[in-house]
Amino acid sequence: MKTILLLLASSTLALAQNYTRTIFSDDFSSDAFGPRWGHYKSGSVVKDGMLVGITPEGSDHSTVDNIKFDGERDLEVSVKFRFVSDKAKSFNVWFDDKNYKGSHAGHICQASISPKGVNLSDAKTGGFDLTGGLYDRKKANQLTAEEKAMLATKAKSFPVSVSLNDWHTLVARTKGDELSVSIDGKPVGSFKSPGITHETKSLVSLTTNQVDVNYDDFSIKATAKP
Repeated sequence: MKTILLLLASSTLALAQNYTRTIFSDDFSSDAFGPRWGHYKSGSVVKDGMLVGITPEGSDHSTVDNIKFDGERDLEVSVKFRFVSDKAKSFNVWFDDKNYKGSHAGHICQASISPKGVNLSDAKTGGFDLTGGLYDRKKANQLTAEEKAMLATKAKSFPVSVSLNDWHTLVARTKGDELSVSIDGKPVGSFKSPGITHETKSLVSLTTNQVDVNYDDFSIKATAKP
């Protein structure tokens, strides 16, 4: 087991050295969001040197704070985070392409982090797929047994234990058809699925479910150009 962990750590370091082009970074030292930030049904604020994720009370959608950029296939998202109470359910790092019309909201893949686990999923060919009406049938609870079995192959979960009120560092990377996550420099897990290889991921979002998640030192990086 120790050998496996060392190999995973070595692989993680090698991957980190490949993501050398900074697309965007923010340490939230300003007193407000910068002009590149976009929002959807967000009550989030920047204060005390951090992004405070807040879903407005009564909202029908979790708060979304996002950054748009020119499309890239392979990306690295790094962010410090902390869950500050038991009200903090989870947050998601979404990789999207708003120009792609084959999935709901252009969703491609995501990493969802809670105090007890990490879930990695392929949205493009999974539960957000619009190409064959899958998304609509899922919303209407009309999936067949075969479709439910297929969707089960589009995500993978990993148990973790994330302490409350402490800062942690999440790194989520896409590399070809693989999405991988590490927390505090330790590999959590990876998941391979065809939708992840989407060539033009052009929007990264932080989605807060629902409150009491703080963020700092957010960055998006891409691999070096050939």
